[in-house]
Amino acid sequence: MRRRISIEIKNLAVKLRKKGGSIGAIAKSLDISKSTAYEWTKNIEGAARFAEIGRKRWIKEIQPLGALGQRKKRKKKIAQIEAEVQKELQQFHLTPELGKAVLVSLYWAEGSKGRGMLKFANTDPRLMSLFITLLRENYVLDERKFRVGLHLHWYHQEKKVKKYWSELLEIPEIQFHKVYRKKRSKERVFRKNIGGICFLYYNSDYLREQVVHYAYTFGEKITGKIEALVA
Repeated sequence: MRRRISIEIKNLAVKLRKKGGSIGAIAKSLDISKSTAYEWTKNIEGAARFAEIGRKRWIKEIQPLGALGQRKKRKKKIAQIEAEVQKELQQFHLTPELGKAVLVSLYWAEGSKGRGMLKFANTDPRLMSLFITLLRENYVLDERKFRVGLHLHWYHQEKKVKKYWSELLEIPEIQFHKVYRKKRSKERVFRKNIGGICFLYYNSDYLREQVVHYAYTFGEKITGKIEALVA
């Protein structure tokens, strides 16, 4: 009796495969393993062609749906995290000391340690905005000493990007250096961004030394260790 049932299921699998059914779909609909479905139908004429049709359909129709589902899932997860963070920060108060600590930590991580001037660069507008806001709040500055440099890819619209950074950083475009265009590479795959790489300069080595050494001392105070390698 069981053999008879198996033969009926096998015949049904063959029929489904001849109609173009995929191995996975056949296995699922008949409640059998994929390996069994494959063994039963591997010699069917046109099976390879059906497999190719199934692959193309997956690329064209099913894969984008899967990607869309992943984006929705990630969006939901991010929304949940943002809600948790907002709740956590309801009682947060930014003190001058904390603001300065954040500023120097940012520079220690992303800023240039080379002598001559203060130099900070990033692709993230939020990080650039945070840095220059804290810099203005913690030090007396001459706004005329600010300069901005941009490294852009082929797809960036120069006028639009310069206007964007000028408004975000509140620095007039007359204080921007000539835009550097990065060479286009057909082989390299990269993720597009809003405004290339933004370089913020402030022409004062004294200010750079202040920020850097505040960062070093701040770090030593937390860790309790003196960095002997700092020149």
